[in-house]
Amino acid sequence: MVGTILAILAGAALIALALYFGLRGRAAPAAPAGPDLAAGLERLRAAILEAQSIQRRELSGAVAQSQQGITTALVQQLGQLGDSNAQRLDALRATVDARLKDLQAENAGKLEEMRKTVDEKLQSTLEQRLGQSFKQVADWLEQLNKGLGEMRSLAVGVGDLKRLMGNVKTRGILAEGHLQTLLEQVLTPEQYARNVVTRPGSNERVEFAIKMPGGLDGQPCWLPIDAKFPREDYERLQDAQDRADKDAADAAGLALERQIRLEAKSIREKYVAPPATTDFAILFLPTEGLYAEVLRRPGLFEALQREFHVSVAGPTNLLAILNSLQMGFRTLAIEKRSSEVWHVLGAVKTEFGKFGTMLEKVRDKLDQARNQIDDTSVRSRAIERKLRGVEALPEGETAEMLPAPETSETDER
Repeated sequence: MVGTILAILAGAALIALALYFGLRGRAAPAAPAGPDLAAGLERLRAAILEAQSIQRRELSGAVAQSQQGITTALVQQLGQLGDSNAQRLDALRATVDARLKDLQAENAGKLEEMRKTVDEKLQSTLEQRLGQSFKQVADWLEQLNKGLGEMRSLAVGVGDLKRLMGNVKTRGILAEGHLQTLLEQVLTPEQYARNVVTRPGSNERVEFAIKMPGGLDGQPCWLPIDAKFPREDYERLQDAQDRADKDAADAAGLALERQIRLEAKSIREKYVAPPATTDFAILFLPTEGLYAEVLRRPGLFEALQREFHVSVAGPTNLLAILNSLQMGFRTLAIEKRSSEVWHVLGAVKTEFGKFGTMLEKVRDKLDQARNQIDDTSVRSRAIERKLRGVEALPEGETAEMLPAPETSETDER
């Protein structure tokens, strides 16, 4: 700003000097330039410099005064602003404190209400749960009492069953009934028989035998199935295992193995006689535990098949065997039916050829009838042309002159 003012003043001084010398030149054109001109210029420069210095000092003082005034005003405004902010902060603090007190009081009231509500809910829920728990405990006690009564009855029934199972004949009947149930579930009554003499010339009858195809002279080939239940040996083995008595368990296992071998040998000698029967028979064990114990004996299952041609089966295993046999029976029936169907198709083919010949004859007859109808239509149109000039009579007179012929039931049909 100061430089701009100085530049303006210098320019004004130069313009004034130019005007001065211009006017002087006009007044005395012949005066030569000399030392006076240089002195004047020097004085003018000195005056300009002095004026610039004065102006600079004045401007510096004005700027300093202006800065001091601005600083003072800013300090005053900052002080006022600080006081105002302090007052506002005090008011805000007081407002916040009041609101906090109100919120604390309100929260305390709500917490008290919530505590009362929760206490009431907890009390009611606790009473309800305790009531339900006591009721449930009472129900459990009642069920326990009922279960104890049932267990007493069951214990009596188990004792009766134990006495019943102690009879060898009764055990055989139970095993035989289980075997019959499995056979009835899978096979039809025509596919098996009961109490069959499978060995020719013998009076020994096997409990059940399945009819297999491939017999001699139209007779079925029987697959013997006999049910055995060595309960005493198996129970001794179970008792020894429960007591963790290894010696007793080994002895009971060997006794069970000997009994199974004896039963397999008896089945082989009594019921297996190829070709009247298959070259093997099935020894049915009515419980899965007994069957699993036989399988657990090393080499017993294979030895029975190799030495006596007897295969041991439990309930599940026998059911799988019967299902596979049933699928084989169905396959044989389908093959038999397929040959019959093939013969029927041959007969149908022959009859179908005759049917084609009959269709040709019917078509010829229809063609002749169509030609006859066409000829009749031509004759009818010719008669109509001849009768165009004849006047038609009323229907009444026509009916009297040409009465309609009487139709019989045969004609109407």
